[in-house]
Amino acid sequence: MRGTSRRGADRASRLARAAALNGTSGEVCPADRATLLLEAIIEPGDRVTIEGDNQKQADFLASALAKVDPARMQGRRLAYESGEWEIDLARRELRARGAPVPIGSRAFDIIEVLVRSAGELVTKHDLASRVWPGAIVEDNALQFHISAIRKALGPDRELLRTASGRGYRLLGDWTFQQESTSPAGSIDLEPVQIAAEPFQTNLPAAASDLVGRTTAVRHLRDLLSAYRLVTLTGPGGIGKTRLVLEVARGLFPSFQGDVRLVELASLSDPGLVPSAVAGGLGLKLGGDQISAESVARAIGAQKLLLVLDNCEHVIDAAARLAETVIRMCPRTTILATSREILNIEGEHVYRVPPLDVPPQHEEAANISAHSAVQLFIATTRAVQSDFSPHDDDVATIAAICRRLDGIPLAIDFAATRVTTLGLQQVAAGLDDRLGMLTGGRRTALPRHRTLRATLDWSYELLPEPERLVMRRLAVFASDFTAEAASLVVAGGEIAASEVVRSLANLVTKSLVTLEARGVIAHHRLHETTRAYAIEKLAESGEFEQVARRHANYYRNLFDRAEMEMATLPARLCHGN
Repeated sequence: MRGTSRRGADRASRLARAAALNGTSGEVCPADRATLLLEAIIEPGDRVTIEGDNQKQADFLASALAKVDPARMQGRRLAYESGEWEIDLARRELRARGAPVPIGSRAFDIIEVLVRSAGELVTKHDLASRVWPGAIVEDNALQFHISAIRKALGPDRELLRTASGRGYRLLGDWTFQQESTSPAGSIDLEPVQIAAEPFQTNLPAAASDLVGRTTAVRHLRDLLSAYRLVTLTGPGGIGKTRLVLEVARGLFPSFQGDVRLVELASLSDPGLVPSAVAGGLGLKLGGDQISAESVARAIGAQKLLLVLDNCEHVIDAAARLAETVIRMCPRTTILATSREILNIEGEHVYRVPPLDVPPQHEEAANISAHSAVQLFIATTRAVQSDFSPHDDDVATIAAICRRLDGIPLAIDFAATRVTTLGLQQVAAGLDDRLGMLTGGRRTALPRHRTLRATLDWSYELLPEPERLVMRRLAVFASDFTAEAASLVVAGGEIAASEVVRSLANLVTKSLVTLEARGVIAHHRLHETTRAYAIEKLAESGEFEQVARRHANYYRNLFDRAEMEMATLPARLCHGN
């Protein structure tokens, strides 16, 4: 840093204060200490230029300078204001009532173009060419980011107006603020000229190709350009971690910032989440207590993609840290994986779908085009290089993938069993899938070494009422409504209203699938989850009692239907 100072009062005393601060012990974090040092040594009127060949040090100094008392800074503002809203072009930040509102970089580019257009219509073509110069952009990509902006605007979403088929305009009385205090009382910050140091990542290299996720990777990249917090959810074994790592690896070369992975799976104490993140980022934080706030202050203005993997067992602590970082670090984006959503402001949820499975009567020639079958064949060939399925074999593989609901981990387990049991025996053995599908990779997490361990992990994280509801739902062989669940599952220590609440929580935690068909929503357990839940129901000693309620429910349902049919005119019953 170079300073060319006008005469100031008592330079010597401030330098003495700076020297004292430099020896301050761990109760002040490095970022805050740097700000205090800068305030001590910089005089009003100083011109400050950051020079050097270390990009991380430059980001650190820029972050510290941003926190210097505004009375000592130049006071320059480059922002548009309208009512309670501000669009800060210098910080690339959207604010409501002074508080930052999370928004992705591409979405901010769009809102900047619109606000600079002073309420005039910006056509789709012009908007795309200015935000994505030189690229061909489809309408749905643009609409995706427009939706993200409207979500950020919340109750004022009508400020962003669509001219159907033509383009968009930003309404409101926007005034441009560009103010500067007098030179005698300011610090002039010149543009930073830095020879960039390579950005860093701790992402592991991919050991094999990711099968069947091309569309998901592309969609997640779009999401990250529109939102600063994206959470991948789904049941155990759906492939959240592999997908998130593939996305992060693909972004790193062009991200222009560090991309860091923090794995939370090994944590047993939620209080250690901030320490784990600090360690994963290489932050040196002083003091005995590391908090979400101290981590966020240390990140500051650094551009960062933070990957938080396996949040579900420390969900509250992970959510607090993510919310704090998103609020305090305007250039940080978070990509998280969890079987349960974080449920915080600014979060956008992506539910990882199963792999594509062939329908029941798919022609043999088309079966291999489905991603679940492709994964099965690729995994089998990895352990048996001469595996070459014929038409009958491919049909058997399709049936296996359907019974495993397209879950990648379960398909991996089944495919590796082919070398020791044979394809037909694997298909026949799925009635005892929890006993057969074992033998995960030696280096896998313990909960990913067997199918049962994967389900045990999810089940044991549930509170007792949700465990009870999950195991009782196993009596439904197919889909069911919330009404059916409340009448069949309720009984004993759980009321119908609590069944409905627990059912909703099980959907949120990726253990029950919601299928919105028509007016009435239907729910379903994946076949593998149901097999596990049936075991738990049998162990509880409740199977016969719950099965009787299930039978009575459907008998009464059919009786009512028969009575209603009897009241209909004969011509309707016979189709005349």
